[in-house]
Amino acid sequence: MIYLCCSFKHKKTKTLRMRTLEAFVVSLFLVFLVKWVNSDSNSVPGREQFLSCMSTHSDSSFTNPRSFIHEPDSSLYTELSQSLSQNYRILTLNFTSQKPILIVTPRTESEIQRSLLCSRKLGVQVRTKSGGHDYEGLSYLSLHSPFIILDLVNLRSIEINLADETAWVGAGATIGELYYKIAKSSKIHGFPAGTCPSVGVGGHFSGGGFGAMMRKHGLAADNIVDARFVDANGRIYNSRREMGEDLFWAIRGGGAASFGVVVSWKVKLVRVPEKVTCFTRYLPFTQNMTNTVHRWQHIAAELEDNLFIRVIIYNSGGSVQATFQANYLGGIDKLIPLMNQKFPELGLRVQDCSEMSWIDSIMYFNWKKGQPLETLLDREQRYNDLYFKAKSDFVKNPVPEIGLEGIWKRFHEVESPMMILEPLGGKMYEIGESETPFPHRRGNLYNIQYMVKWRVKDIGEMEKHVRWMRLLYRYMSVYVSGSPRGAYLNYRDLDLGMNRGVNTSFEDARLWGLRYFGSNFKRLALVKGKIDPTNFFRNEQSIPPLVV
Repeated sequence: MIYLCCSFKHKKTKTLRMRTLEAFVVSLFLVFLVKWVNSDSNSVPGREQFLSCMSTHSDSSFTNPRSFIHEPDSSLYTELSQSLSQNYRILTLNFTSQKPILIVTPRTESEIQRSLLCSRKLGVQVRTKSGGHDYEGLSYLSLHSPFIILDLVNLRSIEINLADETAWVGAGATIGELYYKIAKSSKIHGFPAGTCPSVGVGGHFSGGGFGAMMRKHGLAADNIVDARFVDANGRIYNSRREMGEDLFWAIRGGGAASFGVVVSWKVKLVRVPEKVTCFTRYLPFTQNMTNTVHRWQHIAAELEDNLFIRVIIYNSGGSVQATFQANYLGGIDKLIPLMNQKFPELGLRVQDCSEMSWIDSIMYFNWKKGQPLETLLDREQRYNDLYFKAKSDFVKNPVPEIGLEGIWKRFHEVESPMMILEPLGGKMYEIGESETPFPHRRGNLYNIQYMVKWRVKDIGEMEKHVRWMRLLYRYMSVYVSGSPRGAYLNYRDLDLGMNRGVNTSFEDARLWGLRYFGSNFKRLALVKGKIDPTNFFRNEQSIPPLVV
């Protein structure tokens, strides 16, 4: 029982101030009472309520929901929870105290459909997870509760069709599993996606998908030709034709988790030569290193599209170094003359190069040269208590040498900083900025991924490294794209802004939306307004619905 004791002297007349005060106190009490009643009556939904709901919605073909709904006291919940994060930093953030009330691991479209319908009925949010390389944990953490995780780990079948050179890929598969299946089916086919095999295809594809063949074939998202999808009302779309071109456009680079659940993707395989060439060239911290990185900026996006050369800048043992790592879709006999003509500053020699199959080049870029292909199937490449903070940029004009030297100076201030510079050009310039939601095409020379790592579980260490990252990001502002300053969706960065609730406005979300999507952001919000007007699928950086 709650009592409210208020004493007023009643007179025939009351001052306006006293009436206002009395009304305020009564209003305050009513608000408190409503919250108290709601907190007592609306208990957090549990497994039994979900099981009851799922059973109610099931038909004769529906499997026992107890087999794929896991609550916190189950061993499988613990196992799944431990495999969620590749970044322990997010375990120190405020919203990580909110754990999912359930982890759901559906095996069919019908089970996804039922899970969404029951989530809506019981008033819980849904986080959809396909891998684990989510830099800010938005696929398995939430500022708001209650929520469940829809873990697609059981939906990872891969069907290769060499006749039409396509593959259907379950949204819970990893890039490595897709690469492995392609390699076992063909020696002349590949797919242009990322270099880290344990990344889940669901997030990677729907956010764009950088890779070592993007100059030749574009992003992973550029090579998606169909998809299967479930919306917030539980409706299943079995094809691109059923969902319509606007929604199909949105999920190929706009982040599918804002719109619904992609069950599987149909991708177009690409032809690769039987022989590709890779090299890694290390340059120590000298003036020559600065000169060579500076020169790389001028030519990397203009080289023939068979050649991809990225630069990795890092601090090794207290000294800054640059590593040039390349993938060439051809043999050494053609690569060396090309490098001598276009990039002699690197001083590439025959002995620096290795010819190999395309699938072996995947191993090479992942620093797993010589290991069996089965290592591509390892879904949990853990990093032993690794903490990190990452950001991204796009560069339109070469950073001058004095600007590079300022970066090197800052790289001596912490233990494990890193920058990965990946060139655009080629196919990336041929695709228009509005053909997919990913807008960073012609006019951008390369993208930057910044990362700083540490291994000490200490709030002081975290603050030190995050502060360093933010200062570097501020320093780079005069050298990178602007109005807006670009960012890559798959390198999520909550520093750019966050949705604070279900009713985040389109204008508020522009803070980060324009950085990821440029002029495509409004179109994405309009698609969201049609497919999910109540904003059921939302996270801290999801697309808000715009209804006109």
